[in-house]
Amino acid sequence: MAITTYAELKTAISNWLDRTDLDDRIPEFIQLAEARHRRDFKIRRMETRVTANTIADTEYYSLPDNFTAMRNIQLNTDPKTPLEYLTPEQMDRVRGGSTTGKPKAYSIIGNNFQLRPIPDGIYEIEMLYFKYFTALSDSNTTNDMLTFHPDLYLYGSLVEAEPYLQNDKRVQTWAGFYDRAKNDLITTNERDRHSGVAPTTRIDYGAY
Repeated sequence: MAITTYAELKTAISNWLDRTDLDDRIPEFIQLAEARHRRDFKIRRMETRVTANTIADTEYYSLPDNFTAMRNIQLNTDPKTPLEYLTPEQMDRVRGGSTTGKPKAYSIIGNNFQLRPIPDGIYEIEMLYFKYFTALSDSNTTNDMLTFHPDLYLYGSLVEAEPYLQNDKRVQTWAGFYDRAKNDLITTNERDRHSGVAPTTRIDYGAY
């Protein structure tokens, strides 16, 4: 059967488990599979862009609610200015950390990103980041992961049922299917990402 909606996914999981006593647990298995997806994948279909303006003398800014990892940040100046990532520890050690000016670097701290130098005015920032796929539910019946990779939802959910299956040999098979689908997706994503892309050189930003 096709697996294109939340309801169809739950039916498929029930059929594969062949355990009607676990049907009420299936939404939990799906939620755990989604948590696994967030850990396992940073793929092109998760990329999104947003823009925001800096505020003079403001160093910290909130990350988007659906943020999972940063791809890059740039200032939409003329020419555009890519920002270099520094760890929080590196940020603490840079020279002139409390000075203001045109930002040259950023870091991620909790649910915020930090800019150095601290902006001395309004700059438009463009972020390219990885977002979570919207979780499946009765009201949100599909998403891109389910549309393009239903096998990862199915096998991931089946693997999460393991605590209820007690030495069921099928779990090892499902885990193998999941790992193979995961590796195929990661390999394809990396190949597509680098296809026809020229190598880049590191930009020297000087002192911060």
